[in-house]
Order: sequence, then C-alpha cells, then structure tokens
Amino acid sequence: MTFDCPVPVGDFGLDYSYCLMFHRRREFLRLRLALADMIITAASFGMAYVLRQHLPSMREFYLLGPTLIGLLLSAIVIWPVAGWTVGVSRKAGGNDTTQLVAAIIKQAVWSTAALVSLLYLAKLGDISRSFVLLFIGINTVLLLAWRLSPLMGVAAGAKRHFVIVGIGEDAWNVAQLIESIGNRSSEIVAFFRDQPEHTAGRSAVEAACPGARVLELSMFQQMLKDHIVDEVIFAVDRQSMQTLEDLFLLCEEEGVKFRVMVNFFPAMASEVTLDRLYDLPLLTFSTTPDNDYLLFLKRIIDVIGAIGILLFFSPLLLPIVLAIKLTSKGPLLFMQQRCGLNGRLFRLYKFRSMYEDAAARRAEMEGLNEMDGPVFKCANDPRITTVGRFLRKYSLDE
Repeated sequence: MTFDCPVPVGDFGLDYSYCLMFHRRREFLRLRLALADMIITAASFGMAYVLRQHLPSMREFYLLGPTLIGLLLSAIVIWPVAGWTVGVSRKAGGNDTTQLVAAIIKQAVWSTAALVSLLYLAKLGDISRSFVLLFIGINTVLLLAWRLSPLMGVAAGAKRHFVIVGIGEDAWNVAQLIESIGNRSSEIVAFFRDQPEHTAGRSAVEAACPGARVLELSMFQQMLKDHIVDEVIFAVDRQSMQTLEDLFLLCEEEGVKFRVMVNFFPAMASEVTLDRLYDLPLLTFSTTPDNDYLLFLKRIIDVIGAIGILLFFSPLLLPIVLAIKLTSKGPLLFMQQRCGLNGRLFRLYKFRSMYEDAAARRAEMEGLNEMDGPVFKCANDPRITTVGRFLRKYSLDE
C-alpha cells in the first residue's frame, strides 16, 4: 500500500518508525536511543584504547585512572547530547537514509569539537591524537551500523497490527499516516464500515488497500478473536460514536488497546489528555503547562533560586535602603496587587522608586502615556526619584 503522507512524520527511515506516531512511545524510544548511544560510545572508547595500546611503531600509550574515567564519562554524555541536538535521537524515524548518515556525521563533528574543547579547558595533558581519532572513527561507524541495522526494529518492538473503524475521510487520513512510515513496522489488518451508506468509501479503500479487508461491524468480535490486533482506532463522526459502545466494551474484554479520534471538536491548539475524577473519565483541553511534577520542580527551583540571589545581593540591600530613606519621604517598600495564574491575586513588594504622591499625580500624567489600555508608561516620568531611576535601570528595585 502506498500513500502520500499529508504531514511529516520524521527524518530517518528505520523499522522503529511506528514509535514516532504516538507521543508516549516516541518519548520512550528517544530514551532507548540515548542509552544505546551511551553504550556504543563506551564500547568504542574501550576498543580504541586497546587498539591504540597495540599499534606497532608508536610510542607507549596509557591513561591514568582519574583521567581515563573522566574522559570516558565525558564522552558518554557528550555523544547522546550532540545526537539530540542535531536531531539523530530527537527526530528518529522516516524514510531518508542519506539524512540519517549526514546527521550522525554531524553528531560526530559536534561531539569531537566538544571533546577537544574539554581536553583543552580541563588541561588533561597530552592525550594521544591517534587514540582520539580511533575512538571517533570507531564510534561513528558503530553508530551508523546500529542505526541502519535491522536490529533497530527489534529495539522498537514487534510489528503492530491495526484495525480502523470507519471508512470515511477521517479513517482515510489515519490510514495515510500509518502507511506512510512503512509497512514493515505496521500493518492495517481491516477497516470496519461504521455506516451502511459509506459504499463509496469502501470502494476507495478496496482499490488502494488490497491487503486490508473492509468488513461489517457484525464481524468485529470475530476479528479480535481470530487475528492479531494490537490497536483499534475509531475514526468516525460524532453521530456514529454514540452507536459504538459495544465495540469499546469488546476491546476492553479482549485486552486490545483502542484509540478514539476526537476531531469533531472545534479546531483548537490545546493539548488533549484524558483524566479521571475518581471513576468519571474527563477529556481535558489545556494550552498551559499542567505536568504537576515539572511544575512542582519549577516551584522548588524558583524558591531556591530566589533565596540564593537574595543572599548573593544582600550586601547591596543596606545601601539601597539608606539611599531611598535619605533622598525622599515615604515608605521603603512599594506594594501592589498583581494578577497571577488563572486570575489569582498576589501582593508584589519592591523598593519604592517614585515619590510618595505618585499615585495622586497619575491623572495629570495621562497625556504623557506611551502605552494603550490600562498600562501606563512614560520615558521621563517626573514622579520617579533620582535614586529610583538608578534602581530601575539596573532592576535593583525588584
């Protein structure tokens, strides 16, 4: 089966490209590729070290323990990071072997530059150039052999067999995406006609997909029992969805993963996830970060970072306090309510940079406002004190 893929699915042609289709599998694949890069880099390092020690007509070569371990650990970190940067791991999949070779060579170039820079900055001494060249050459060859090997397909898992419920335009788009990445890693076993009137869709599928049968829904249970089916994709309209509850239950009973296309919602840029309120399933749409673990980690970093910066700049606090108090009347700190996440109000405190009557003089300054809407900004605001202008210039007031 051959289709013209309507959207790009990757850059490099390998049997593990099925993993690119779904976000969770893609992330797991990237982790495995990074681990494979680390293992291959460590093996290449060892091979190059032994080979260099036994090269004839060359001076004796060895590395002291700390230098050897430090260089090895640096290499097994640098190569996966470089691979991610140039796209070898981050954009795994596709149909262009030339792009894969070019990307791995680019990975080797960037990694070599980083390694040489590290040797220079760390002053590790006179490291044999022949050893470095052997290591880079062996590593590049082994990485190429691994990425182009049929074993990559084994690393990604067995061939996946799909069943698509629906033969309309949505089902056709799903089939295009599945088949566009190559039928060695995925296969469409059958289509099921969700509506009897879709005779035109059936003819098109049978003509273009001779390997996949178009069946009636009455045969769905038998298909799950008699054939290998890894996933069922429901690509139907909203009206048909209401009649397919029995098919969902059949998939659950047989232990077959099923996915539901939700393109009947208005076109939105939101991230769509499924969550549960106890036993009640909820489809969630969000345009803001909602990973609780990462948000919690960010909060810890924010608090620790703020405390660290405050301690670092603490010698400046007393001079700033004295400068404000000695040059103008009024409170030391300025307090204002600001709007935070989802409308939450919080109090902002910073060093006062304006005269005490700044708020009362706001009305007479309206003609100097350089901004539209509720925001007020004036380049040479006369309400700002001399010390306040200095504090604002270097963000010391905040």
